[in-house]
Amino acid sequence: MDKIRTPSLFPQRKKQKWMHPSISLSSCEVKFSELVIFIMERKMGVTRRTFLMELARRKGFRVENDDSVTHIVAENNSCAEVLEWLRGHKVRDSSKFELLDISWFTACMAAGKPVESEKKHQLIVKASSFVAGTVSQYACQRRTTLNNYNKKFTDAFDILAENYEFRENEVSSLAFMRATSVMKCLPFTVVRMKDLEGLPCMGVRSNLLLYVQEIIEEGESSRVKDVLTDERYQSFKLFISVFGVGLKTSEKWYRMGFRTLEEVRADKTLKLSRMQKPGFLHYEDLVSCVSKGEADAVSLIVNNTVRTFLPDALVTITGGFRRGKKIGHDVDFLITSPGLQEEEEILHKVIDLWEKQGLLLYYDLVPSTFEQAKLPSRKVDAFDHFQKCFLILKLHQQRVDTSSSSTLKESDKAEVKDWKAIRVDLVVSPFEQYAYALLGWTGSRSSNLNNMIFLKAKSEEEIFAHLGLDYIDPWERNA
Repeated sequence: MDKIRTPSLFPQRKKQKWMHPSISLSSCEVKFSELVIFIMERKMGVTRRTFLMELARRKGFRVENDDSVTHIVAENNSCAEVLEWLRGHKVRDSSKFELLDISWFTACMAAGKPVESEKKHQLIVKASSFVAGTVSQYACQRRTTLNNYNKKFTDAFDILAENYEFRENEVSSLAFMRATSVMKCLPFTVVRMKDLEGLPCMGVRSNLLLYVQEIIEEGESSRVKDVLTDERYQSFKLFISVFGVGLKTSEKWYRMGFRTLEEVRADKTLKLSRMQKPGFLHYEDLVSCVSKGEADAVSLIVNNTVRTFLPDALVTITGGFRRGKKIGHDVDFLITSPGLQEEEEILHKVIDLWEKQGLLLYYDLVPSTFEQAKLPSRKVDAFDHFQKCFLILKLHQQRVDTSSSSTLKESDKAEVKDWKAIRVDLVVSPFEQYAYALLGWTGSRSSNLNNMIFLKAKSEEEIFAHLGLDYIDPWERNA
């Protein structure tokens, strides 16, 4: 696959006042390569900015103006002013950076190393300057990045929503899910009840607001603490962590008296499904998070394999990783091709090859149901009718520390596991419906536009336009 060149985060433009050539300090040793600083010239001036850049580099910091930037430092600028400045220079995804006041930079220089970006250093939008009426009642129109300023509230709501889901109370579960979605999109931290006035999905349920008030006043919710120690919740949470186990099975096992996975494994009369068997066998791997690096490694395998049989295929990573997440529970891919004729064959060929290569640990191939489907449907999302395959792949990993393994006995070396089981979903879409499949499988679930008729659309932008909606980038769909 040809490498696609990523455009510079801050594109070089002729005669732009804010852009100056990098200072040549090749003799300076870079001590902190993970952190890359960009210093804004706005309200600072050329001379001072140049001095600060030189100072930072002498102390071992990286100072750049490209797409490697992680921290943006500003002086005498509000968060709104920095965001406006970024938009003016065509930088749309501000969630990639930490926006910090010059006080953080000064603290780093004094310490001679990076310091924690405390709240006093962070540039955030104040609630007083935020207009609640700008928050859409529709999740698909709320720009929600990975910057969650209200995590203590949304974490609590997620637990409550999950508990209601375990108890099959869909109305209450949905209410907390919607509240979570709204609070995730807020560009400020809620510190008082007045901050919620005028926001959608927040005033319908009085008990929801009581939880918010308790968290504001006490820092936590007593109800959430009760849920976390509840035996039923703990058991269901544990059971559904197993690949292939849903709410019905969890209910069954709980009624049978099981409370731990060890008890389930020990029961010889219990018949596990074809999916649950590998779920238990590879439990430790599957319950751990998939890193961005692991997702990229899987992406390389999927791309190379699919293009062995379909050279002009488009293979796109979807799900949370397309929305900018650094970790996930599985890796999703969408496959299509302008010349895709053997839609029912491509996944069979891919599966057969992985089986021969010893990479396939489990698969479940689900055929397309588009011909039988009556769309649009209120019961099933349209993109659920695409052909798909749920797999567990063996991802071989290089040992980080090879020196330690050299001291092992030969018998022990044979037992050292050099691979990890990774959950992978493959979805095959007809080329003319690719844009809809891409939108649906990118998510998040709250952001999806459901029950759509397939009007002609070559891109996600055209789908939004068909519905008269503002286009929302994938990294802003983390509702």
